[in-house]
Amino acid sequence: MAHAEGQHHPAAGQHHAAAGAQHHEVGQQHPLGIYFKIWGLLFVLSTASYLVDYFHFQGYLRWTLIIVFMLLKAGLIVAVFMHMLWERLAIVYAILVPPLLLLVLLGIGAIEGDYTFFTRGTFFGAAPVHGAPIAAPVQHR
Repeated sequence: MAHAEGQHHPAAGQHHAAAGAQHHEVGQQHPLGIYFKIWGLLFVLSTASYLVDYFHFQGYLRWTLIIVFMLLKAGLIVAVFMHMLWERLAIVYAILVPPLLLLVLLGIGAIEGDYTFFTRGTFFGAAPVHGAPIAAPVQHR
């Protein structure tokens, strides 16, 4: 049965009165201690990230450490400060799967790019190395 504009269901008024009398918020409440602990852990991870440059790590070790620290910090922020730790699994998958899929596709593209670069060097002559003189192209008979 439809109600006219301005009219309310009698039970709805009772619900609002009861909710006003109780006057407490609906939602999840998390202790502040967890936020302070995560903040401290983020500080430690950031310090470790800066120490990678301070100790002059080079090559793959440097980039691996930087990426690991970056992913750990991003994961903590998403899990705790964006409340993903307490969400349903379907929402977590909906948010995390697309970026992970994008990373997989970027990795496949990088591997394919290396293969293409190698193939061009093989068939069209060696690729010039930074600072080295350019070699003459290979002649095929």
